[in-house]
Amino acid sequence: MPSRLAKKPIPVPAKVEVTAAPGTLSVKGSKASLTRTVHSSIKIEVTPEGVVITPNNNSRLAHALTGTFAAHLKAMMTGVETPFKKVLILNGVGYKVELKGNDLVFAVGFSHPVVLTVPEGLTATVLKNTITIEGADKQRVGQFAAEVREIKKPEPYLGKGIKYDDEVIRRKQGKKAA
Repeated sequence: MPSRLAKKPIPVPAKVEVTAAPGTLSVKGSKASLTRTVHSSIKIEVTPEGVVITPNNNSRLAHALTGTFAAHLKAMMTGVETPFKKVLILNGVGYKVELKGNDLVFAVGFSHPVVLTVPEGLTATVLKNTITIEGADKQRVGQFAAEVREIKKPEPYLGKGIKYDDEVIRRKQGKKAA
């Protein structure tokens, strides 16, 4: 059963140009351009009505990938016009982050500072204890945000660590005095 996302042609917004060559999919917008390799078991065609994604064979993988690539295409078309954004908040006494050139330098309670290089195509801005990561590629923005959070995950007792701005940390009660 093919994906419901890929049943109808996916409309291409104005100012966005989609080109599909064998094995690659390119999306070009006013702010950025993205390219993704396409799996061999699906076929992508650009028509006047929109982009049509069809499975090459009747395998379960091909049907699953039609929906996956429909979602990838929609994310790419959105990202080339308005960049995706993830906001992380640093909580903790003495915890700080600064942007040195293209590196994020964290002081989060370890004996050494943790340095993380911002990947090509993404921008990171730091304002006090807030880190904003922006970029056209949804997957790369989310992956880098996850890598930043992995440095010091929020802990449940005091809530110290790096968390997403919309994340809710379930707090635990500490030791009780007898």
